[in-house]
Amino acid sequence: MAELHVELVAADRKVWSGAATIVVARTASGDTGIMPGHTPVLSVLETGPVTIRTADQGTIVAAVHGGFISFADNKLSILAEIAELADEIDVARAERALDNARTEADAHAARRAEVRLIAAGGLKAHH
Repeated sequence: MAELHVELVAADRKVWSGAATIVVARTASGDTGIMPGHTPVLSVLETGPVTIRTADQGTIVAAVHGGFISFADNKLSILAEIAELADEIDVARAERALDNARTEADAHAARRAEVRLIAAGGLKAHH
């Protein structure tokens, strides 16, 4: 099966690197799926979950907040301001952050908390 090489990098660290068969990310033009052989892409990342189907049929999910996505020559770079893998997310803390953001009517903070919970599997995605 064809593969693409993925680098998920946050401002402060390399989050994940490896081979994948498909990656789905939220861009300025909506959810975008990148598979091997896709036409070149350069787009702004929106706050949202990134789902990576690994070459060994595993699934990596990360909460990503801002940045860029670039694809060419079967190499996908996801350059995020902030990125957290699902298993790094403290669900209870994210739930408290969501409650606080809703109380303070901070839509951006609420969206960041929702994405963290979606990535961690603790909240169903809604668009």
